[in-house]
Amino acid sequence: MKKYIATILKILFPFVLGGGILYWMYRNFPFSDLDDILFHQMHWEWMFLSFIPGILAQVFRGLRWKQALGPLGEHPRKGVCINAIFISYAISLIIPRSGEIMRCGILKSHDGTSFGKSLGTVITERIVDSAIMLLLTATVLLYQLPVIIEFFNLTGTGFTGLLHKFTTTGIIVTIVCVLLIILMVFIGIKQFSVAKKIKDAIRDIIDGILSLRKVHNMPLYFFYSVGIWVAYFLHYWLTFYCFDFSAGMGLTAALISFCIGSIAVIVPTPNGAGSWHFAVKTILVLYGMDQINAVSFVLIVHSVQTLLLIALGIYALFALQFIHPRNNNLSEEDTL
Repeated sequence: MKKYIATILKILFPFVLGGGILYWMYRNFPFSDLDDILFHQMHWEWMFLSFIPGILAQVFRGLRWKQALGPLGEHPRKGVCINAIFISYAISLIIPRSGEIMRCGILKSHDGTSFGKSLGTVITERIVDSAIMLLLTATVLLYQLPVIIEFFNLTGTGFTGLLHKFTTTGIIVTIVCVLLIILMVFIGIKQFSVAKKIKDAIRDIIDGILSLRKVHNMPLYFFYSVGIWVAYFLHYWLTFYCFDFSAGMGLTAALISFCIGSIAVIVPTPNGAGSWHFAVKTILVLYGMDQINAVSFVLIVHSVQTLLLIALGIYALFALQFIHPRNNNLSEEDTL
């Protein structure tokens, strides 16, 4: 009974947390103005254009995953890998982080790929992606440091003055999100230590993690890894041109808000709902965007991009029906 209650709480908690942050952000928001923005002010051609790098990022992720599995003697088909990625993002909207397990299961059922080895390569992916994200964030912040110092010098604004831009509730939300990120890391480490009791599984996972050393064509792996984040950024940046109030914000504001938003999605909510809205809105306001425009921007962009993930997941479910499972994965033949 306790196990079922714990499972239910794990599913409900992300929705409650994300819903709570969204309610706080939009409790006084004039939703009646959204119709005018969506149907009269918004440049939808830019939104549709942003879908291209958004899809490409997931395709790159699928191709990189296949490449990482090669040295382990696992050769899943490209189409299965890519569709598994599509489904994993859609499933994670329901249960955060569950997509990682789901996509490994899809490779197991369709191409006979070792679940443990594929999970190991997923862990490797996370390490590589985290390193790229941290490097990008550090570079952008260092690049902006002279601008931030100059801003303080010209306006006489100090750290205390900057805090005045946040409400008490906003500070509390920030602290809660940071604490939850730390908790997620702690739980992940604890679960990993428990998993060590299963020797065969942990051996496969370690093999998957170490597979990066044996990847053939490392420049291609690097290209996919960087390409994923370039595509993600373009997916986000192009949406700035959907609105007149954000089109002139500049590349730097887009980069800073993208980096902070990417970190915020670590908070366990569906697709970063709530935490991403709050983080990106805060950065945009600090860069001079009107409060109402900022919350409108994050609401519309996040909602549309989430719908894209759902559409890709549904497409992948149907596409996999036309890719016949095979009993082994010894063939390197690629079927798209």
